[in-house]
Amino acid sequence: MKRLPLVYVAGPFRGPTSWAVEQNVRRAEELSLLVWEAGAACICPHANTRFFQGEAADSVWLDGDLEIMRRCDAVVLTPGWPFSNGALAEKAEAERLGIPVFDTVFALRVWIAAKKAELDSEDTVFRAFAEAMAAKQTTPDEIPFP
Repeated sequence: MKRLPLVYVAGPFRGPTSWAVEQNVRRAEELSLLVWEAGAACICPHANTRFFQGEAADSVWLDGDLEIMRRCDAVVLTPGWPFSNGALAEKAEAERLGIPVFDTVFALRVWIAAKKAELDSEDTVFRAFAEAMAAKQTTPDEIPFP
């Protein structure tokens, strides 16, 4: 099974009307689809909590989104992200943790290609190790690197 880079979508969620919120969610979903098409897995928190307004304090969703984002390999920003306190906090936290942040799909696609190559290389080394250990041909110190 191949591993995929995991990308988090950050951008405005809240709006002055239900329609404005829905437009923010749709922008995030459109960007999420582009991420999936580029070959990465994607977390779109906008879609995750789209109908939960009023069910808990905003801090529940914001803290939860930050926790999800911390577990991702990269963050991509939707249009309008500088006007969102949540997206600003997510971007700041990602930068603090050294998680790459992208504001263009092109730059993200380049990064995804490189990250997939890195993960494939790690998988190749792991498979060689697992196969050698399963065959009991060598000790872990004797396993050649591919």
